[in-house]
Amino acid sequence: MRAACIRAYGGPEELKVEDLPDPTPGPKDVLIEVHAAAINPVDCKMRGGAMRGFLRKPFPFVLGADLSGVVREVGAKCTRLKPGDEVYTSPHHSQLGTYAELAVVREDHVGLKPPSLTHQEAAGIPLAGLTAWDCLTPLEAGQRALILAGSGGVGTLAIQLAKERGAHVITTCSERNTELVRSLGADEVIDYTKQDFADELSEIDLVLDSLGDWAHAKKVLRRGGRLRTIVSGLPDATKRYGPYVGPLTVGVNTAGLLLGSFVCQGVRASSVLRQPSAANLDELTKRVEAGTLRPVVDRVFPLDEIVAAHEYSETGRARGKIVIAVKAE
Repeated sequence: MRAACIRAYGGPEELKVEDLPDPTPGPKDVLIEVHAAAINPVDCKMRGGAMRGFLRKPFPFVLGADLSGVVREVGAKCTRLKPGDEVYTSPHHSQLGTYAELAVVREDHVGLKPPSLTHQEAAGIPLAGLTAWDCLTPLEAGQRALILAGSGGVGTLAIQLAKERGAHVITTCSERNTELVRSLGADEVIDYTKQDFADELSEIDLVLDSLGDWAHAKKVLRRGGRLRTIVSGLPDATKRYGPYVGPLTVGVNTAGLLLGSFVCQGVRASSVLRQPSAANLDELTKRVEAGTLRPVVDRVFPLDEIVAAHEYSETGRARGKIVIAVKAE
């Protein structure tokens, strides 16, 4: 199979498209013919080596944690899926490797693709959608939610999911993205280039932090409110302290966030790492088909332009998701 992989940690130029052996599914796995994958910020961190302290993969390391495609083969113990099923998934970190023509994923981590979406559209949902879903679990109708970086991959889906739950949704973005986030359901928009959200807001029930701005986020929460952060600060810690002490430092800081926030401010803070789940993907599919959730795809790059795709991702300017077309639609 053709796959985009790295043989050393470093910049986007380390990514090369090569011919690699086809993966072999285990008894509980499905082999998926990948039609489209998506790029997530964590991919760039892995490529640079920021995650190697606790996620060390042998080279050549095929990146990628999102895909949409068609089941080619199922393991002996699989009971739910069959060859020919159109599916999408964000696999467990032990099964990363969606920048490829073929990928192996546990059956219980794979959902049926929303029929109304193309593979390129569907590939933009799994990781960001599952992350947003897990972050918003405590949110109830009538509550006030602040979604930081609303025009990003997680933000664009989180706005829609929060609105679907009946929340009053506030988000931050630059002026150029105001129309986009309002079209997704944002009730209030704060232009972060002109305003500090901490000066504008108070008594927020839940903050979804995708920026690592813990100190500011805690200021706007009511007592008993929830801070759900998806940013650990691991790349900076790894750069400063190394691949092993860095993760330890992040762990200590995160523990301090959780305990200190509750003791000092009554804020329930938690670091969220998305959980692969076919059941949750099915919930996202229901909402896509009901018309309350839609992916936002900024650009589509062919697999052979994976370097340019990573370079664009690292500009931080993408609206929604960057998708890799592995197979032409």
